[in-house]
Amino acid sequence: MTTRTAYRLATIDRWSQVMAEGRFTGDPHDVADGFIHLSAADQVEGTLIKHYDSHERLLLVEIDLEALGGSVKWEKSRGGALFPHVYGAIPASVVRGIRHVRRNEEGDWILPSDLESRS
Repeated sequence: MTTRTAYRLATIDRWSQVMAEGRFTGDPHDVADGFIHLSAADQVEGTLIKHYDSHERLLLVEIDLEALGGSVKWEKSRGGALFPHVYGAIPASVVRGIRHVRRNEEGDWILPSDLESRS
């Protein structure tokens, strides 16, 4: 894959804790799987619907994959698509941006309009 950027969804409370610690070592499902789950830009909406449907607001954390080097592996996941998985911690220094995502009045997720072009 040539995508330089991937994304992690997180609650505000959880990501505040991560930034205070200076690194993200994963949530319980990441630890159980042995890697940290990320999504490419075109996978974020599907991840929101499948894994975060009970939330109203989240943070979309932009991660610099190049800075993570060899700890990133693109592996088959949902529907056979390749997803970026990080084997190891994600230091706060590789976070390139944090944006809020929320639902509209109909309950659909509103994603940043430039999400696709940023990767």
